[in-house]
Amino acid sequence: MTQDERTQQLSESTHPQTVVVLSGGLSHERDVSLRSGRRVSEALRSQGLEVVESDVDSALVPRLAELPGAVVFPVLHGEAGEDGALREVLALLNVPFVGSVGSASRVAFDKSIATTVVADAGLRTPVQVALPHEIFRELGAQALVAALGRQIGFPMMVKPSRGGSALGCSKVNRAEELPSAMVGAYAYGPVAVVEEFIEGTEVTVAVVDRGQGPAALPAVEIRPDSGVYDYTSRYTAGANRFLCPAEVGPEVAQRCAQLALTVHAELGLRDISRTDLIITADGEPVFLEVNVAPGMTETSAVPLAIEAAGWSLGKMCADLVRVARARDTADRAALETPAAVS
Repeated sequence: MTQDERTQQLSESTHPQTVVVLSGGLSHERDVSLRSGRRVSEALRSQGLEVVESDVDSALVPRLAELPGAVVFPVLHGEAGEDGALREVLALLNVPFVGSVGSASRVAFDKSIATTVVADAGLRTPVQVALPHEIFRELGAQALVAALGRQIGFPMMVKPSRGGSALGCSKVNRAEELPSAMVGAYAYGPVAVVEEFIEGTEVTVAVVDRGQGPAALPAVEIRPDSGVYDYTSRYTAGANRFLCPAEVGPEVAQRCAQLALTVHAELGLRDISRTDLIITADGEPVFLEVNVAPGMTETSAVPLAIEAAGWSLGKMCADLVRVARARDTADRAALETPAAVS
């Protein structure tokens, strides 16, 4: 029996009866998370799974204790769901869950750290500077604006180091715009990243592991009507044009897929991730950021890529749940197996 056959057999023999879909939370992305959670819940129910929808509150731990054997499917966006803390709690409780472990999620969630790791792996990233709020305030905006202009140049992008859905992100075209952009980023966290603006085609590539190893889905090209893929355009139906597969040549598409797969591996991610990148005029993909809990709403890119790959959202979500259950079963079996005596 091959490894793939063993994985499939284990997955089928450990079909979970209950899935707890976690959404909501207290981040700025709560509403988007609730929409993603509802869609994932519907997709799982379409596959015959029993689904319990849950917010993250004081009742969560007792609720999980009442559902032994359940698998958690986190669909929490923003800090509460992507900084790794909740996933570490689930691991502490020995509750199996879909997605990356806490330590990998923490690295991926922080743009300043993730960009450094990706750059060290030999992939192209924007020139970037991370500035804590205290440094920016104490040293003074005027001196730092001049230094950033010299090192990074205009236009530039300003973002919260930890956050998603483009909240607090600004494109800065002139030096006088930078202080207000920094204030906007600091509204969403204590550290802002300032990075060079890369001109090109914006695409996003999802990586999914359904038990046979990570696979890159077709790239989704994003063309916002407003010209800026900000929070409003991301979650307003009809505000963007999505092209999937992206209108790029096969070699460029392969480079994008390989970049996403490399990011997934280098950051130690598992099950599902989504990498955002820019394709330059010469066809080179440039890493922007990675997401361990990609949106699943009706205006999100990942469901489009799933459809373009010939999959169904329900089957994919159910497969991820089965993989999580199989992983948990294998881990428990390994702990119960006596070590070999030499």
